[in-house]
Amino acid sequence: MDRTTFVAELKRDGFELVEREMAANHTNPEHAHDFDARVMVLKGEITITRDGVATTYRAGDSCAVPRGARHAEEVGPEGVSYIAGRRMPA
Repeated sequence: MDRTTFVAELKRDGFELVEREMAANHTNPEHAHDFDARVMVLKGEITITRDGVATTYRAGDSCAVPRGARHAEEVGPEGVSYIAGRRMPA
């Protein structure tokens, strides 16, 4: 999916958009959010582990993390830049 399509889908589905970066080799231990999240990687890579399954996302890849889903994040050696959409429950 390309950036334009991803952003259009986020807006259509009522997500608030933010662009973020995380430093190389940064880790966020297991946690959960009180919002639905969708992420598209722009540069670098991030591995998200959920339910014991680790998946690495690179430029152009996207994923969704539902509100309350426990997950951990590990950034690759080049860092990561991404667009994130957040949607609070109604």
